[in-house]
Amino acid sequence: MENTAPGRLVPGHIARSLRTESGSAMFLALVTVMALVWANSPLSESYFELWHQEVGFDVGPAGMHMNLHHWINDGLMVIFFLVVGLEVRQEFAHGTLRDRSRAQLAAMAGVAGVALPALVYVLVVSVSGGSGLGGWGAVVGTDTAFMLGALAIVGPRLSGQLRVFLLTLTVVDDFLAVSIIGIVYSDQIKLVPLSIALACLIGLWGLGRSQQWNAAPYVILVIVMWFATVSSGVHASLAGMLAGLLIPAYPTQRQEVVAARQFFRDFWQSPSAASARSVSRGLARGISVNERMHEVLRHPTALLVVPIFALANAGVDLRGGLLADSFGSSVTWGVIAGLVLGKLVGIGVVTLLAVRMGLGRLPEGVGMGSVFGGAALSGIGFTVSLLIIGLAFGSTTDLGRQATLGVLVSMVLAVALGWLIFKIAAQRWGEESADLPMVLDPAVDPEVDHIRGPEDARLTLVEYIDFECEYCAHATGSWEDLSGQFGDDLRYVVRHLPHHPHGPLAAKASEAAANQGEFWTWLDFVFTHQDALEREHLIGYAEELGLDVDRFVQDMDSEAVAERVNRDLVSAENSGAHATPTFFVEGHRLLGDYDARTLTAALESSRRGTRTQVASV
Repeated sequence: MENTAPGRLVPGHIARSLRTESGSAMFLALVTVMALVWANSPLSESYFELWHQEVGFDVGPAGMHMNLHHWINDGLMVIFFLVVGLEVRQEFAHGTLRDRSRAQLAAMAGVAGVALPALVYVLVVSVSGGSGLGGWGAVVGTDTAFMLGALAIVGPRLSGQLRVFLLTLTVVDDFLAVSIIGIVYSDQIKLVPLSIALACLIGLWGLGRSQQWNAAPYVILVIVMWFATVSSGVHASLAGMLAGLLIPAYPTQRQEVVAARQFFRDFWQSPSAASARSVSRGLARGISVNERMHEVLRHPTALLVVPIFALANAGVDLRGGLLADSFGSSVTWGVIAGLVLGKLVGIGVVTLLAVRMGLGRLPEGVGMGSVFGGAALSGIGFTVSLLIIGLAFGSTTDLGRQATLGVLVSMVLAVALGWLIFKIAAQRWGEESADLPMVLDPAVDPEVDHIRGPEDARLTLVEYIDFECEYCAHATGSWEDLSGQFGDDLRYVVRHLPHHPHGPLAAKASEAAANQGEFWTWLDFVFTHQDALEREHLIGYAEELGLDVDRFVQDMDSEAVAERVNRDLVSAENSGAHATPTFFVEGHRLLGDYDARTLTAALESSRRGTRTQVASV
């Protein structure tokens, strides 16, 4: 553990802070301020000259030459939109968009959050003659990174479920915004490069269908597609988004994880370059290409790509009367009204109406006050807004500078309005949290709960399990590690949360075994037979363990056992446990990773009296 003097930051602490959503948002805000100061300083000429420097390359007959500003907006930003596409694909594959009611609600709110701001912008600009109508796309997008960072700073103390809702909504927002860029703000189309880009899309689809697990072929096709898309005249952001959508995502493959364990055993017994390569390949096969690429790209995108984009695009020369001209410009006010009011009303009101009409449901723990606060924060356009302003007006024209100033003012107003709404929601409607419960309810009761270890042990670990859960502590060996580490200092409690097909019956069978004093024997045995949990299998296990089979069957089918399992289901709901495994350390739900090392650190932290707060990803 690093030791630092009070008030002193070391590089490791700074790096960890920047990787948080609030830290990266504050860093982005700092870079934006730097761009504004530079553009309005005596060195402003060097700022604008820098981005007009020509950079290019030639490879035989092919080549590409653009100024630095275009390389950033058409090159680096493709990585940003690729990451967005990867996230969207994950949400559809095994995220919140698999839930039809939530996907439906997000779609309606997302469409309204794009359409109404554009309409507000057009109405405001039309009042003064319509000069600048082409910039309507500047108000359609939300800067997800900035919005989530602002949520972490001004939102409710716990806002995990609200964050999920806003992320789901911005999936629709991002998709529509990038489609608008690709269709409305692209240059004259060249068919040959466009055909090459389309062929690359087909190639990505084919790789996914063939279940290609190696990332290299995907990366090569994405690079070729980017080159072709830029040459075709279609804005490269569309290529990035479509590429991300076509790179396959799927839940972790348990059989591949098991295979990788064997490869690691081979390496442990005979370390060599060949066995090390087998371990690396085995680990890669267990995780989808999409998630591996996302993990590699997400931090560089947040900490490098987007800040560089901000540095190149947020520098507006405010001298020469621009401030006075801007606040008298319908374009500036159109951007402000579209982002701040359009997003708030579009997302908030449509969500409210949809929920009341039964057309969708909010995540558990999220109230309408929090929804309106999140809708206000969605008025932070920034990245997409600045990109479209550059395409619609050019960032250095009068209209471009006026629109850019509108985006920057909107950021401040959106954060202030979001903070105010969250404050009112907490005081008026008691919405101090927008997340699932974090505290175990009810607390551990030795008269009812299954406890392994001394009842008066210093530490308590509670796990919600399903007998088909492949990552529960008994399936992965985490329990053995924890038991060896803490011994009699730890009491371990198991509660049921059956959600797999055979889970409910298996849970009842374990309670039937508990009635004969064999709960833990049953648990240890049956977790080694997760692939065989039919009724006849369970009865066979009872016989194999020497239980009274007739009594076992009678208890398994009894109302009393059903009520006992249901008690745990109710406690899971009250405690915010929706999947297995879910762990509670000293009565507080653990978020994020749940490997033995993480659990050990959380327990050690509780033993020292400094509870670990593990952030969800």
